[in-house]
Amino acid sequence: MVLLAERVGVRTPSLYKHVGGQDDLNRRIAAQALGEAADAVGGAVRGHAGRDALAAAARAFRAFVLAHPGRYAATIGMEPSGPDDPLAVAGQRLLDAFMAVLRDYRIPESDADHALRTLRSLCHGFATLQADNGFQWSSDIDESFEWLITFADRGLRAM
Repeated sequence: MVLLAERVGVRTPSLYKHVGGQDDLNRRIAAQALGEAADAVGGAVRGHAGRDALAAAARAFRAFVLAHPGRYAATIGMEPSGPDDPLAVAGQRLLDAFMAVLRDYRIPESDADHALRTLRSLCHGFATLQADNGFQWSSDIDESFEWLITFADRGLRAM
């Protein structure tokens, strides 16, 4: 909190007029980041279906993580305090955007959680590895990402 106060040009006690402490600040950052990711993914998939929706969602998610790696990292492991928690609301909006992608794949409702976890793992893994400079060999990263989209599309169709 001391570093934040210095960065925004106020005294540390003044911060506590706006946030309830480090945990509150972390939760607010995570909720904002999830909301921004939900806006990006939701906007990208609007008007698309099937593979086009999948590709739009994956690209938007990746772009968000690459543009805001710290904000995205703040969302990992943050648990909502209840259904009305802004963190839960923003997280649900992001899930809804990815659920919209799954509609044309005719995934049974009983498998929706598995499909969402698979998509999240693929998108999260690729984007965070790229953000952390985890792909240092010479192959084209964008081409590899298109492979991921094709892989996910074929896998979802096979289900």
